[in-house]
Amino acid sequence: MTTALLIIDIQNDYFPGGKMELDGCLEAAAAAARLLAAFRKQGGALYHIQHMSVQPNPTFFLPGSVGAEIHQSVAPLTGEPVIIKHFPSSFQQTGLLERLKNDNVDSLLICGMMSHMCVDTTVRTAFELGFSSIVAHDACATRQLVFNGITVPAAQVHASYMAALGSVFAKVIQVDEILDNMATRL
Repeated sequence: MTTALLIIDIQNDYFPGGKMELDGCLEAAAAAARLLAAFRKQGGALYHIQHMSVQPNPTFFLPGSVGAEIHQSVAPLTGEPVIIKHFPSSFQQTGLLERLKNDNVDSLLICGMMSHMCVDTTVRTAFELGFSSIVAHDACATRQLVFNGITVPAAQVHASYMAALGSVFAKVIQVDEILDNMATRL
């Protein structure tokens, strides 16, 4: 199996001072950076996914803004592919699927932001497309949500989405376990 790392939307607007700060963003980015370093060292396939808003009157991820830039903790090196997307799925109207096929990728290691939106949608789409996926749950972050007058804390939003993904769509584990597994294969 050829596994590729997808780093989804770890962008400045999700961090302190950004337009939509997420709970646990710094910790998740640090965990994602550890995965990225391991993939770089191993020479594995990796793809940076960057969201650019094309909605009318967007509030964040404005094209050309500092907030839309990939966070420095996981910034791409020269030559590393950056896939620009405009929808929650990293596959919708992007060249990601073709890139993965050309690179003979059949398994994905996924991390990023937001757990309940772009990570969830990408994992479910990958499943529908026949990819085997692992989600690094501690390398993902989200925010609180409100439904029907009830505020759902970010930790519960994250746990609910990880539980749902782990029930059918992906294996959901922590970064340390992933890195341990990578080390035993070297």
